[in-house]
Amino acid sequence: MEDVKSVLQADAAKHVEQGLHLEHLWQNVDDPEEIIFLFRIDNPTLAKKFIARVHKEALKQDPTVNLPLMTYLEER
Repeated sequence: MEDVKSVLQADAAKHVEQGLHLEHLWQNVDDPEEIIFLFRIDNPTLAKKFIARVHKEALKQDPTVNLPLMTYLEER
């Protein structure tokens, strides 16, 4: 959890520039390795492009990197 918090804090300004705003961060009580975070996003299309670019770069640097599964939700 601390590693995830550190990464999110380090990337906070970059996230805000791209319209991603961290709203919540949870840790599964039954599986402490499972971390869930929720971003509010200004523009889903731009957010998806940004995340895809970041994940692609991370995989170039380390093909075994543990990237989060991203799900994009819309409030109705």
